Amino acid sequence: MPYSSTIKSRPLFYREIQKFATLLIQGFDDLEIKEQVINQNIFQVKTEARRKEIVATIHKRLKVLDDYLINKIITSDLNTSKLIVLYSIIRTDRLFYEFMNEVFSEKVTFQDLTLQDRDFNIFFESKRQQSEKVSKWKDYTIYKLQQVYLRILFEAGLLKNSKEREVQVPVINLDVLDHIRHIGEPRFINAIVGGGSV
Repeated sequence: MPYSSTIKSRPLFYREIQKFATLLIQGFDDLEIKEQVINQNIFQVKTEARRKEIVATIHKRLKVLDDYLINKIITSDLNTSKLIVLYSIIRTDRLFYEFMNEVFSEKVTFQDLTLQDRDFNIFFESKRQQSEKVSKWKDYTIYKLQQVYLRILFEAGLLKNSKEREVQVPVINLDVLDHIRHIGEPRFINAIVGGGSV
């Protein structure tokens, strides 16, 4: 999966994904849901272009989830539901996955529970050195990525306060955690709950 900066305009979209998943469970197919989002504007978004962007993003994220996880977005407790949505982002955005794996997971594992500017600076500088594509991004792009990463973590319940950036250790339903590990995705979920977690 190539590096991409498109996430900077695509936050958690938790309510939208929950609505989309509910419609899927109710038996609507992708085309019917797309019609509701774009033509009926069920997400109450001003422009059609933005509606199309949101529905494409949600569709991409939900495609990496099986029926069990899609159902759990609707039926689980709020923490678990949001972490499943976060998991779908990790599965579909390489750079965000690497941030979660290399920075956030380390914070949880070693109980160093504050995200500092230097954590972001070291991470993005490392990626600039590793990737010709990332090295060409402007500083403003990196700044916007940092902002949306913080926003996603806060909205997913993994930061207690978006300004102080104190990490909230994730709590996820054990059945969901076991399911994700059973389907062969432990590295993705460990990026959220920490590599040393059971």
